[in-house]
Amino acid sequence: MKISMIGTGYVGLVTGTCFAEFGHHVTCIDKDQSKIDSLLKGQMPIYEPGLEVLVGKNLQEERLAFTILSPEAIAGADVIFLAVGTPSSRRGDGYADLSYIYEAAKEIAVHLQGYTVIVDKSTVPVGTARQVARIIREVNPEADFDIASNPEFLREGAAITDFMRPDRVVIGVEAARAEEILRAVYQPLFLQETPIIKTGIETAELTKYAANAFLATKISFINEMALLCDIVGADVVALAKGMGMDGRIGKKFLHPGPGYGGSCFPKDTLALMRIAQEHGQNLRIVEATVEVNAAQKAKMIKKIRDGLGGSEAGKTIAVLGLTFKPETDDMRDSPSLTILPALLEKGAVIRAHDPQGMGEAQKLLPQGIDYFQNPYEACKGADAIVLMTEWNQYRALDLERLAQQVRQKVFIDLRNVYDPEKPKANGFAYVGVGRS
Repeated sequence: MKISMIGTGYVGLVTGTCFAEFGHHVTCIDKDQSKIDSLLKGQMPIYEPGLEVLVGKNLQEERLAFTILSPEAIAGADVIFLAVGTPSSRRGDGYADLSYIYEAAKEIAVHLQGYTVIVDKSTVPVGTARQVARIIREVNPEADFDIASNPEFLREGAAITDFMRPDRVVIGVEAARAEEILRAVYQPLFLQETPIIKTGIETAELTKYAANAFLATKISFINEMALLCDIVGADVVALAKGMGMDGRIGKKFLHPGPGYGGSCFPKDTLALMRIAQEHGQNLRIVEATVEVNAAQKAKMIKKIRDGLGGSEAGKTIAVLGLTFKPETDDMRDSPSLTILPALLEKGAVIRAHDPQGMGEAQKLLPQGIDYFQNPYEACKGADAIVLMTEWNQYRALDLERLAQQVRQKVFIDLRNVYDPEKPKANGFAYVGVGRS
């Protein structure tokens, strides 16, 4: 199968590479020539475990190619996936900016030859696929194509595994020809008995938003339970275990922390709210989820302040972890982008470490933060250690060594990584989220 992937961002690069690993011939297309040149050298624009090796392998075996848009890159493709960015609009109102996807539709339309399935892989509002089809027909009335929606469900840090062993594949199609080709694209998953769910186009478009909103709701729910646990003296970790063992609920996404972030949940919850409002419907649970998440970050600032005795002014805070989650360099909507500037503004001195995110953090966080290549260096002379992101290398810190390096023994664990008794055994005052 010949596949063209428009966009070499997170979704396009991972998806295109994994399709090549399936045995398809994939051409990944991007407008940025310097990015293409870097990819051809095996240099990744993002950090995703295992991706660099997989790209190199499929380049060498000539199943994967990178290029700028050209007639040769489009003509003869069986399937063209649109995997360009759909960020929130600059107005900050939650609407998805679809300009990139509509521009891509115009550009590929003139090069189409033979029957082609055009697939929205980007996360897009309901009705986008039909707009893409309208644009292609306007630009090239002779084009022989069908439109489809195939939402992605990739977790940053585990994207390759998620693609190779998915829970399900959702394809929104109307034409039998398009369904047949998309099923052939995913044929390598047949031996795993991966469910392929065929829906209408609008249903597929909405499924991604609904899934992300539900997961975000679970996070906001357990964060509210953690705040209640703090007040009544309960343990949210045990509470979450008691809830999660119920098969109707499940244990995933019941981990309290400083709030969700990343490229999907913040954007998609807002976009889903706007989609509903455009159709005269309010999604009150999703609205509450967004409000709780914003409030959670402010409550974490207070938790850090209280741990320092009521004021962060003049205090040195060691922050371990800056990205919104481990195993990624993604800083988009990371809680650290809200929490750290607020601490700096009140006079805190911040010493930070992150295994992969410091480069991006320096672009997005205010000046005045000191960055260190080693977590122990970051903790020297600190009045408090704040564990912000649960990277594996922070899960077994030498607490005895840290106790000798810090100025004050305060350990604020915003991810509940540690059993409270372990820091306490080394003289630390321990502050968790919904536990003590």
